[in-house]
Amino acid sequence: MMKKWLLIVFAVWCLWFFIPTSYIVIDGWTDENKKGDLGVVFGNKVNEDGSLSDRLKARLDKALEYYQSEMIEIILVSGGVGKEGYDEAKVMEEYLIRKGVNSEDIFVDSEGYNTRMTAENSYRIANVNQLPVQSVTVITQYFHITRAKFTMKQADFQDAAGTHAE
Repeated sequence: MMKKWLLIVFAVWCLWFFIPTSYIVIDGWTDENKKGDLGVVFGNKVNEDGSLSDRLKARLDKALEYYQSEMIEIILVSGGVGKEGYDEAKVMEEYLIRKGVNSEDIFVDSEGYNTRMTAENSYRIANVNQLPVQSVTVITQYFHITRAKFTMKQADFQDAAGTHAE
């Protein structure tokens, strides 16, 4: 009897863990390739020497690719000040400008310390600047896409798509 009960508990746990995890991985690795009005790049670590971490560089390079191919028209970079002392969003903005993005097409959120703050700040920045935003494309690593899109929709963006940085 105990063995059967343990098997049931194990099966339920597997379903509880593997179904959502599978969805997150599949959703994250599936680029929606939808044209968006606004691309939101989530911050990540800036190294102690001021250089971009590999994850942050990958996110910015993906945003640059989408911008150059006109998949997004405006880029919002979001991040906070890390323990290294750098304002992630400002470092991100400088990188994109060096790579040829028009500074007028970049908006900076230096208060994006987590996913929810980034979503809420992005919506506020879009409204304050009267940006014509109907759809947003989140740019982050695959494991963060589902949560980022969900949070953007909670922040009142009507349409949220995602693309993963490698």
